[in-house]
Amino acid sequence: MKTNMITSVLFILFILLTKHSTSQTDYQTEKVLDTIYANDTKNVTLFFPDPIRQGITGSENFVFTYNREKGQYFGLLQAKPGKESNLLVVSRNGAVFSYIIRYKKDLNQLNYFILASSSIGHETSTVLSRIAKAKEKDRLNNRTYYYKNFCSYLIKRNQRIGRIRKRKQDIVLKVENIVFDQEELYFVVEIKNKSSLDYDLNFLRFSVETRKKGKKKSLQDLYKEPVFKYNLPSKVKAHETVKLIYVLPKFSLGKDRRAVLELNERNGERNLKVNISHRFINNPN
Repeated sequence: MKTNMITSVLFILFILLTKHSTSQTDYQTEKVLDTIYANDTKNVTLFFPDPIRQGITGSENFVFTYNREKGQYFGLLQAKPGKESNLLVVSRNGAVFSYIIRYKKDLNQLNYFILASSSIGHETSTVLSRIAKAKEKDRLNNRTYYYKNFCSYLIKRNQRIGRIRKRKQDIVLKVENIVFDQEELYFVVEIKNKSSLDYDLNFLRFSVETRKKGKKKSLQDLYKEPVFKYNLPSKVKAHETVKLIYVLPKFSLGKDRRAVLELNERNGERNLKVNISHRFINNPN
């Protein structure tokens, strides 16, 4: 019991010391604002490194005027007797400047030349940028979660779209199904190794071929980048069958074009190509 009490006390002291250290660090890193003095008989002029887009004072006894239409580099500050306030200025390039402003009957300085380095930050702050990035990351994570679940469902689903297959040296490559969902096409692919040798996968890629008409017939090949890959193996063992899914952004094909699925073996020659007619691409399940 005594040992537990000592541990608890030490933990509380650690927390208090950590908070104290953090508050001291925050205080040290917080930028101290400069003070600008003004009165009601003279104009105090502030010159900024970029044209002023917006200027705001925190109290009515201070007035900051600037050319809103032309966006000039300087503004004029005047003050009436009263409590101190603050001045916030945003330049055209988004730099933010902040100052404490006070009334003073006798002024020692009438002109202030503001350096760009005295900016306290930018209106598109790092915090906002981090929040936006975090939201985008959550969105992508949610999308990945959806892909995984939907692919898992399609792998187990017993549905076929047609006879789309190729066989070479006991390796069978087959497109089992093509499913359209939201903005993507899901290609359910099966690789069957009927041989006694393992099949080491070098790459599996989708592309679109365009047949050129004329005497000199040729093919143009356009690679299709998947947005998600599900259950893609690095090896298909002997006498093993693997199902996987490639998710591609939706697309359609004309009669003179076809999709091609190419399977390539690492350090081997058992390479296969499956041609997928435009009919299957344009009419998915």
